[in-house]
Amino acid sequence: MDTRSLVRRSAVEWEIPPTGAMRVPGVLYGSEALVRDMDEKVGEQVCNVAMLPGIVRASYAMPDAHWGYGFPIGGVAAFDPDRGGVISAGGVGFDISCGVRTLLTGLQATDLEPVKTSLADRLFRHIPAGVGSSGRIHLHGDQMDAMLAGGARWAVERGWGRAEDLTRIEEGGCMAGAQPTEVSERARTRQADEMGTLGSGNHYLEVQRVTTVFDEAVASLYGLRPDEVVVSIHCGSRGLGHQIGTEFLRRMLVEAPRHGLALPDRELACAPIHSATGAAYLGAMRAGINCALANRQILTHLVREVFADVLPRADLALLYDVSHNTCKLEEHEVDGRRTRLFVHRKGATRAFGPGHPSVPAAIRDGGQPVLIGGSMGTASYVLAGTAAGEARSFSSSCHGAGRQMSRHEALRQFQGRSVITGLAARGILIRSASTRGVAEEAPGAYKDVTAVVEAAHEAGLSRLVARLEPVICVKG
Repeated sequence: MDTRSLVRRSAVEWEIPPTGAMRVPGVLYGSEALVRDMDEKVGEQVCNVAMLPGIVRASYAMPDAHWGYGFPIGGVAAFDPDRGGVISAGGVGFDISCGVRTLLTGLQATDLEPVKTSLADRLFRHIPAGVGSSGRIHLHGDQMDAMLAGGARWAVERGWGRAEDLTRIEEGGCMAGAQPTEVSERARTRQADEMGTLGSGNHYLEVQRVTTVFDEAVASLYGLRPDEVVVSIHCGSRGLGHQIGTEFLRRMLVEAPRHGLALPDRELACAPIHSATGAAYLGAMRAGINCALANRQILTHLVREVFADVLPRADLALLYDVSHNTCKLEEHEVDGRRTRLFVHRKGATRAFGPGHPSVPAAIRDGGQPVLIGGSMGTASYVLAGTAAGEARSFSSSCHGAGRQMSRHEALRQFQGRSVITGLAARGILIRSASTRGVAEEAPGAYKDVTAVVEAAHEAGLSRLVARLEPVICVKG
């Protein structure tokens, strides 16, 4: 992106002043290098989002932003329902409630060494992963409805996890307002055999080592200590979420003229929040959130089963679970008053600051954990939400490294087997059903995650707590 066309507000904040049909400015966060390397399409999409009815304050792009469907991935926008605000399926994304959860093991990295290969093999055999992967759970009819309404609570009630897990999950593990009746039969069919599966693409299960602590007080509160082992799970709502997104984007596009919506891009199909379609999408999307929360809960149970056999001393308590493809009804300050807004975060992580009532009581003083995934051969990070983030981005932060190369280009440049061999030489074990998938997700296909989180830290969106490096990675 040509930074000369932007107004620089700080070392890591850039503004696109409103022009034409833009109702608010665009704001991009990132170092000059990160913003310069963003595709021009990111700026165009930020501006298009700024044209939507009811948008409040600004259209934001996080430091890991890249081109997406309608909204940029890494995009944040809030809409006031009382000012004609809209909801957009493209502003949530196709993988509804894709997110990360991190488990604490209490083990030292040295504890892994004697069983590292065995643990990698056992996790790969026990965790279904890959395109079209299916699990041991098969849901239909009333069981599907119960899962879509209950989320992780439903999973825990059926023995997949611990009751205390729910205190460390957004929304207490269950998104209120879900309407299973708004989820189509096609979406249900796609999900029937996919509960407890990782899927493919950038989804993963990683065993990681804490290599650096930046904030000792918050890290201690979170239970993160140097050289200890954690496990992170990154996945979402699988086929069900994708089907919901696909169907409602079509429906919103067809109905847009009836609502008087002049869309700057067909991919920004949306509906008034107070419309029948807006309400239906909210109900279906919330059911999709519950599907993702239940899925990560079941995967947690499967991980615990493997560790119980291989490393029974591991505790595997849940640090936190946070999503990064959602639309949530939240209160934020706008023009000096608290206002209820529908905050779209697509490839962006909620990041409430210290003292926020939605942060679990045990860690509230540190702010909400912000879990940032890297790629197979690079670090991941734990950050914490800040009080300043409320005014800067509706309490939102980045979600990962962000792609800098298409999957097609990655296939041209990388060979899956070579990536696996190279990472093994660095002590990182990769287990995957597809060498093609490994090539598509090669570390070189992604931006520098360290530069991304440093920009988020400098901008005050979230603050650095700890760096995690991969030891074992299970990919689809």
